[in-house]
Amino acid sequence: MAESWSFLDTFESNFRPLVVVELAKGTKKETIEWFTKRIVDKKANGDDNHNFLTMAECQYIIKHELENLRAKDEKMIPGYPQAKLYPGKSIVRRLLTSGILVQIFPLHDREELKKLRHSWYGRVKVGYQPLDEIRCYFGETIALYFGFLEYFTFALVPMAVIGIPYYVFAWEDYDKYVMFATFNLLWSTVILEVWKRICAIVTYRWGTLLMKRQFEEPRPGFHGVLGINPVTGREEPVYSSIKRQIRIYLVSLPFVCLCLYFSLYVMMIYFDLEQWALDYHEENESNFSSLMLFVPSIIYAVVIEIMNRIYRYAAEFLTSWGKKVVYSSSLNTNNKYFYLQFNFLNCFASLFYIAFVLFDMKLLRQSLATLLITSQILNQFAESLLPYWLQKRHKKRMKKRMSSLKTDTDLTLVEQINLEKEMGTYFGTFDDYLELFLQFGYVSLFSCVYPLAAVFAVLNNITEIYSDALKMCRVYKRPFAEPTANIGVWQLAFETMSVISVVTNCILIGMSPQVNALFPDSKMDLILTVALVEHLLLAIKFIMAFVIPDKPRDIQIKLAKLEFESLEALKQQIFLLTISVLTNDSIESGGDHKR
Repeated sequence: MAESWSFLDTFESNFRPLVVVELAKGTKKETIEWFTKRIVDKKANGDDNHNFLTMAECQYIIKHELENLRAKDEKMIPGYPQAKLYPGKSIVRRLLTSGILVQIFPLHDREELKKLRHSWYGRVKVGYQPLDEIRCYFGETIALYFGFLEYFTFALVPMAVIGIPYYVFAWEDYDKYVMFATFNLLWSTVILEVWKRICAIVTYRWGTLLMKRQFEEPRPGFHGVLGINPVTGREEPVYSSIKRQIRIYLVSLPFVCLCLYFSLYVMMIYFDLEQWALDYHEENESNFSSLMLFVPSIIYAVVIEIMNRIYRYAAEFLTSWGKKVVYSSSLNTNNKYFYLQFNFLNCFASLFYIAFVLFDMKLLRQSLATLLITSQILNQFAESLLPYWLQKRHKKRMKKRMSSLKTDTDLTLVEQINLEKEMGTYFGTFDDYLELFLQFGYVSLFSCVYPLAAVFAVLNNITEIYSDALKMCRVYKRPFAEPTANIGVWQLAFETMSVISVVTNCILIGMSPQVNALFPDSKMDLILTVALVEHLLLAIKFIMAFVIPDKPRDIQIKLAKLEFESLEALKQQIFLLTISVLTNDSIESGGDHKR
C-alpha cells in the first residue's frame, strides 16, 4: 500500500488533486506511460487558467479533455494488443471497455465541502439556499435544480393554504371546487412564466444565459471514423442520421410499447384488487376491512415505483448500446423522452381511467392520495436514507482497514480517495426533475378532487431539499460540473402538464352535479359549454405566457448592451487589422521602389 501511494511524496504539501483516474490493478507500466503522455500532450496545447476558474469549472475542463482524447495513428493500446484502436476511437472509452480504466471522478474538497454543508443543510433554518456556493462547487446544472426545487416549493404554498379549508369545510361537496380548480389553472401558468424570469436572472449572473449547444462535442463512446464537420471545420466522427432513426424506431419504440402494454395489464389487476377489497368491506363492515380498502392502492403504488426503476435500467442499457450516435443529445435524449412518457402513463393511467371511465370520484381521491404519499415515502427512502446508511457502514469499515495499515505515508488523501471511489455515482438531475414533474401532475391534474395534494407536496419538498443536499455531499461521488442556461426540456414538460391539467379539470367540473343541473335537457349543450370554457382558459393561459416576458427588462437591456459592445469590439479589431495590412503593404511597396 505504501508503495502504491508513493507518488504523494513527490508533490508539495499544498497539492490539491482535482480528478482521480483509477486504473485496474496490474495495469502494465507501458500502458500507464502512454496514457499519461497523451494526457500531458493534450494539456500542453491548452492554457493554464486554473486561478481564474472555479474548481468545478476546472474539473469540467479536465473531463472534457479526457473524453476527447481520440486515437490517431495508434492501432492498439500499448501493452494490450487485443484492445484495438483506429482513427477517431475514444481512448477513454476503449480503456473502459477493456477493463484497464476503472473510473474517472472528481475529488471532493473537504474544506470547501465543510463550509458548504454548514451553510446549506447543516442546520434547519428558514431561508434561501446558497445557490452561488452550490454553483461554484457542483456547477450550474445542479445549482439550477436546487434553485428550481426551492422556487417550486414556495410556489406550492398558495395552493396548500387554499386547499386546507376546502378539505376541512367542504370535503365531500365537489361542487365547491370550481373556484379552486380555476385558481389552479392560472397558478400553474404564472409560476412557470415567473420561473423563466428568475432562471434568466440567475444564469445571467453565472454567465451561462447565452450558452448554446449547437456545436456540442461528439459523444466519447462513438464508434466511427473521423470526418470534417462542415460547420465548425473541426475533425470529428460522422454518423448517418438514417441509422440513428432506425435504432430509435425499430428498437427503442417497440420496447416502450411493450412496457406500456405490461403497465396497462398491471393496472387492470389493480382494479380487480380494488373490487375484491370493496366486496370484502361490504361483507364484513369492520375497522380491518376499512383499512383493507387502502391496501390495493398501496401495493399498486409500490409496483409502479418498481416498474419505473426497471424501465430506467432498461433505458440506460439502450442508451449505452446506442452510443454509436454522434451527439450526446440524440438517442440518449430520445430514450429519456420515452422514459418520461412511460412514467407519465404508468403513474397517471389508473387515475384517468377512474375519473373518465369509472366516474368514481371517491376512488379517485383515495387512489390519488395513496399514490402521492406512498411514492414520496419510497423516493425519500430509496434515494437518500438507504444510500446514506450504506455509505456510513462502508466508511466505518474503510477507516478500520486504513488504521490497521502501518506506513509512513500521510494517509489523509489516500483515505479520502479510497472512501470516495467506493461511493455511488450521481447520474444527473433527470430523476430529480422527473420526481418534481410527477408531483406537479398529482397536484395540478386532479386538484378539484384532492386539494390537499399541494400540502403533502410542500412537506415532501422541504425534506427533499435537505435529503438531496445530504446525498450530494455525503452519499455520492462529486459529479462533474455541467454548464447550462436553463432547465432545458423540463420547462416544456411542465408547460405541457399544465395544458393537460386545463383539460382534465374542465372535464371534472363539467361532470359535477351542480354543472349538470344547469343543463337538464341537453347533454350536448353541456359538452359544448365545457369545451368552450376549456378553450377560453387555454387562450387566457397562452396570452399570459405571451404577455409575461421570459427575461426581465434589465436583463434584456444588459444583453443588448453586451451584443452592442461585442459588435463594436469586432469592428475595432477589423479596423486595426485593415490598418496593419495597409501598413505592411506600403512598407513592402516602398522597399521595392528603393530597390
